[in-house]
Amino acid sequence: WSTMLPALLLLLGAAVLRGADTLPDQNLLLLPPVNLTIVVAGLARALLRWAPHPDQARQNVTVDYHVRIHGPQEDEYETRSTVSTCVAPLHQGLSASVRAIVRDHGRLQAASRWVSAELEPPPGPPGTAAVNLTCTTNTAAGDGTHAASYQVSLHCAWRAGEAAPADTQYFLYYRFGAETHECREYSRDSLQRNIACWFPRTSIHSKRRDRLAVLVNGSSRLTAIRPLDRLFALHAIDQVNPPRNVTAKVQGARLSIEWQKPVSAFPSHCFDYEVQISDTRKAYVQTEKRTVNAFTSVIDNSSRYCVQARATVSTTCRAAGLWSSWSPPFCV
Repeated sequence: WSTMLPALLLLLGAAVLRGADTLPDQNLLLLPPVNLTIVVAGLARALLRWAPHPDQARQNVTVDYHVRIHGPQEDEYETRSTVSTCVAPLHQGLSASVRAIVRDHGRLQAASRWVSAELEPPPGPPGTAAVNLTCTTNTAAGDGTHAASYQVSLHCAWRAGEAAPADTQYFLYYRFGAETHECREYSRDSLQRNIACWFPRTSIHSKRRDRLAVLVNGSSRLTAIRPLDRLFALHAIDQVNPPRNVTAKVQGARLSIEWQKPVSAFPSHCFDYEVQISDTRKAYVQTEKRTVNAFTSVIDNSSRYCVQARATVSTTCRAAGLWSSWSPPFCV
């Protein structure tokens, strides 16, 4: 024991020193970032920039930044960069705060005070912006080339703001990914104001997870018109096509039903189906859920039956969305 004690004490001392190295430095003073700015960088996209405090470089620490978006959609995240892109509707302006932080193995060691900046709302009296903006997408077969096997269309509609002058004219733009496009085909109200837009072909890819940004701005000789922008999740606005070639045949006491997947960029395994069987003699309707494109039902072969099917993209392939309309009835 007498010979082991010095070595044991040496090891314990080393362990204590290593433990002290991992403790938060109570004397570490983090200085806040400087020159925080927010500028519009595109449709429903803002760019945040800031700089490290010039006196912070004297401390030998690795600094990250904690970013908080206060409105209109709250969010927060951490980054090591001094440039950050925020995707959000901007018609009500945007405010954000940033602070410097230091973490050690995931634990917060130190944080500076917050610095904040605001992006002012665009000009225009309240009530002049378009209201009730809605959009839907739909997929059609392309021109047969691999690059354009499917083509996504976009339809959007809105109402004129109650305080918008009679000479107000609205214009719509959409952004998907890096591409922004202006509408060329409008529908108008009785005052000849644009209130709907149709894009027969778009740059939208229905299988991607990007959100669709849509902006409706306006002009008038009498006043500035406030813009309106919205972000849409594709799964929430995609109008799925109904199943194709729904057929049925009676074989004794069995009714066999088959169909093909909808026109869609999604593969066959990405669809859920509902099949509706109507017994026209008994006025009875049976609804079945399926994940494959065939179904057999036991029936009374003295009756007449009509079958329909509808589809939705399965949650195994994307977030839950809309059901298609029912296919035309097929009766046997």
